[in-house]
Amino acid sequence: MCGIVGYIGYREAYPIIIKGLKRLEYRGYDSAGIMLCENDELKIVKTKGKVSDLEAKSTAIASSKGTIGMGHTRWATHGVPNDVNSHPHVSNSGNLVIIHNGIIENYEPLKKELIKRGYTFTSDTDTEVLINLIEDVKKRENLRLGKAVQIALNQVVGAYAICVFDRENPNEIVVARLGSPLAIGVGKDEFFIASDASPFIEYTSNAIYLEDEEMAIVRLHKPLKIRKIKDDTLVDPYIQELQMNLEQIEKGGYDHFMLKEIYEQPNVIKDTYRGRLLANEGIIQMAGVEDNLEKFLHAQRILIVACGTSWHAGLVAEYIIEEFTRIPVEVEYASEFRYRNPIINASDVVIAISQSGETADTLAAIKLAKEKGAFVFGVCNVVGSSISRETHAGAYTHAGPEIGVASTKAFTTQITVLTMLALRLAKAKGTLSNSDFHRYLQELEVIPEKVLEALDCNERAKEIAATFKDAPNCLYLGRGYNFPVALEGALKLKEISYIHAEGYPAAEMKHGPIALIDEHMPVVVIAPKQGHYDKVVSNIQEIKSRSGKIVAVVTKGDTQVKDLADHVIEIPETSDALSPLITTIPLQLLSYHIAVMRGCNVDQPRNLAKSVTVE
Repeated sequence: MCGIVGYIGYREAYPIIIKGLKRLEYRGYDSAGIMLCENDELKIVKTKGKVSDLEAKSTAIASSKGTIGMGHTRWATHGVPNDVNSHPHVSNSGNLVIIHNGIIENYEPLKKELIKRGYTFTSDTDTEVLINLIEDVKKRENLRLGKAVQIALNQVVGAYAICVFDRENPNEIVVARLGSPLAIGVGKDEFFIASDASPFIEYTSNAIYLEDEEMAIVRLHKPLKIRKIKDDTLVDPYIQELQMNLEQIEKGGYDHFMLKEIYEQPNVIKDTYRGRLLANEGIIQMAGVEDNLEKFLHAQRILIVACGTSWHAGLVAEYIIEEFTRIPVEVEYASEFRYRNPIINASDVVIAISQSGETADTLAAIKLAKEKGAFVFGVCNVVGSSISRETHAGAYTHAGPEIGVASTKAFTTQITVLTMLALRLAKAKGTLSNSDFHRYLQELEVIPEKVLEALDCNERAKEIAATFKDAPNCLYLGRGYNFPVALEGALKLKEISYIHAEGYPAAEMKHGPIALIDEHMPVVVIAPKQGHYDKVVSNIQEIKSRSGKIVAVVTKGDTQVKDLADHVIEIPETSDALSPLITTIPLQLLSYHIAVMRGCNVDQPRNLAKSVTVE
């Protein structure tokens, strides 16, 4: 959660920081703030609300010539969203300034001790405690800022990414991370600091991603020094070349990032299997799988850990992997997995899925699995992310930056990677016939064309959205491979339109949810021709007999469901196992248009943030 931006160099800092905060606003947007230093004078503005509110409030400092500064966009943890709790926070002396992403779990005893020493606090945040702890250490031991930060961080428990500035030494910023991402952009005679690389990609293509428990002192005209927080050992900086470009993080003519990302899916699915899927040659090659093939083949069980949309992708993978490879699969919420003392064996393979690669609960689940001796394989989108570094091996999804908080292309690219994994294992185990293996490869190769065709339903989805935009509740039903798609469709509607929605296996409807059916209840039924079609038709008839309003996603040319449903969206035909890649498209569009018609902020839904880097 929260977005951090910092700059030190020769350019004016204000426009860089404001623009960077706008790009990071998907990480949190209930308050924002900025600090600039010009001629040893601190200029701080912060406010409840969005970065646009901060920009409106910052007119007095917008013309500042200061070339060092930092900014923050917040997703509240400790303390309600208001001006006082917004970052940056300043120490009691007025000299030290901090911005912080994360949670300091032991802030209360630290605060009590600091109060005994005469410190006062104006906010409800753990961050204000941290900056005064740093000041206390610095004053009592007469230390430079970097050393004081290091000592203070060894006293705190929790997660953090921080930038700290000292007015008495205005040519440096001290940064550190544990559990929350932090990148340093390296330019010529300038440095950029951010939660991810998007704020500085037009200035430099070189970035350093701090590892957990590392800190750096970023100084003008001096080489970057990175140290371990615990033992002070020096770390050689590893500079990576960025894998994104400016065009990827702009809207490109679309009204919202979410709509842009929905329409990117044909291309990003192709990017995800490019070089890995050679259908005509009957080959799937994934380095992370090939190098560890024996671990997969000898696995007694595969555990999938994930959260949110990634968990739904994991459920689809459970169906696919078990069907293709006959290896037992269990799918766990990472947030529950890490706390329920799970049984993990050295013969297990754990697959961790996360778009950002920074999800706190998933990272904790990975560490637990590694402690138990399991082999851990990561599926994530962000190159250089924590999950890509913590896992033994993995595969990137190549979806490109996903800015909309509600995941869309992350879901389909994750399923693409996991389908390729299942097919490769099935080939090695001989659990799929050669003819079926080649058929699936050929079908997966043309999925982008079918997703593109499915996007033609946009206007139809918009018409249906107008009918149901004021519905207070909605049910989503699917069977087999499309039960997880029902869950994902319901999640999308909840996330961005604030309509209560639930996804169910269609057969479970009569075990409770059927009591909700009346003429006011829209029911979205995923009913492609492949799979359990006849059973789904029976479920639709049960809804129809109780006056429910049916929106059906059907295979092009379908007549049976078409005669029963109130509204129909047609999609191209594909195999049952690959159908989630197509059936999810109209559900994404339906949620999008309903949210727009309800006047909701589609890209920044209330109370949510893109990357959940705290528990």
